[in-house]
Amino acid sequence: MSTSDGRGPLQVERRSQLLEELRRQGTVRVSDLVAQLGVTAVTVRRDITQLAAEGLVRRVHGGVTLIDTEDGGDEGPAVVRARGDQGGPRTIGMLVPSLDYYWPGVVRGAEEAAREYGHRVVLRGSSYESEDDRPQLERLIDRVGADGLVLAPRMEAPTAGETLEWLAASGVPTVLVERTATVGPRREVLESVVTDHALGAAVAVRHLRSLGHQKVGIALARFSPTSRHVLRGWHEAAVDTGLDPASTVEAMLPALGARDFDAALDAVLDSCLATGTTALLVHADSEAMALVQRCEERHLAVPGALSVVAYDDELAGLFSPPLTAVRPPRRSIGRAAMELLLARLSDPGRPAHRVVISPSLRLRESTAPPPAQ
Repeated sequence: MSTSDGRGPLQVERRSQLLEELRRQGTVRVSDLVAQLGVTAVTVRRDITQLAAEGLVRRVHGGVTLIDTEDGGDEGPAVVRARGDQGGPRTIGMLVPSLDYYWPGVVRGAEEAAREYGHRVVLRGSSYESEDDRPQLERLIDRVGADGLVLAPRMEAPTAGETLEWLAASGVPTVLVERTATVGPRREVLESVVTDHALGAAVAVRHLRSLGHQKVGIALARFSPTSRHVLRGWHEAAVDTGLDPASTVEAMLPALGARDFDAALDAVLDSCLATGTTALLVHADSEAMALVQRCEERHLAVPGALSVVAYDDELAGLFSPPLTAVRPPRRSIGRAAMELLLARLSDPGRPAHRVVISPSLRLRESTAPPPAQ
């Protein structure tokens, strides 16, 4: 029995032992194979992934089962197609950091795509405070038997790098959602589907500039992973349209409900008045709505004295006045991530793909030309 995780001839030996065990038992748990082969779970899963791609085995809940090749005809190694016409339905694990804001639309899109292709999604929620996503992912792979993963890990977590390296080595196809990453010494990319948030910010700036605003500021949720992309897009668009970002408002807001949140809103509005800023891009919806309410308390008309564009459009259209907003394509993001994962399962050797989808601007009542000077 081999006790090495090496590839090459030892991998051939492992594969033979794995297939022989399956021929004897039909279905074997990953944990049992780890003990029998004397290798790590990562190595076993990697071997299973390769054998599944060749149409020899099928992943099942917590383990692997042998495919009856006598039912496969003379077509050679099976290719598992997206609609599950070979290899049966797939189980896709999905991990998102929130189940009540932004992510439900992404999940719905992914589930719709999986259902259309005859597969099922097992959804798990993490949190933006999670220190380690790996235990959740291990459960999806080992206990649920996920054939692939669609996930939005917490990239700021201290364990994020190790978790991504582990995922890449696991052999389980993975697609990141609204995240990008590279792993290993050669910085190999993980497949991903993201919104072009910088473009969304630029669209908002250009809209406000088209209305005649000469100073367009920005206020961002400090702890959102999206904020840095929105900030980059705002800055680039401001420069491209002849604005001086340093002459207007650039603010990071504390967490909604924090003790200093109201004071931070007042500081933003004071800066708008001091600099002559007549328009703001605000991420996210809750922050934008809170700022407009603060304008009302201070008798600053929106859009009369200040035009406001929200970024996210989760709740902006329900507010009064309805807020002009940049809308990320949440459902399309989920669908694209699922379709990308299913394409990887169908063709394990295809090049890595990174998909970028454009957001849209929804015009409502919170933007108008600036007040006459």
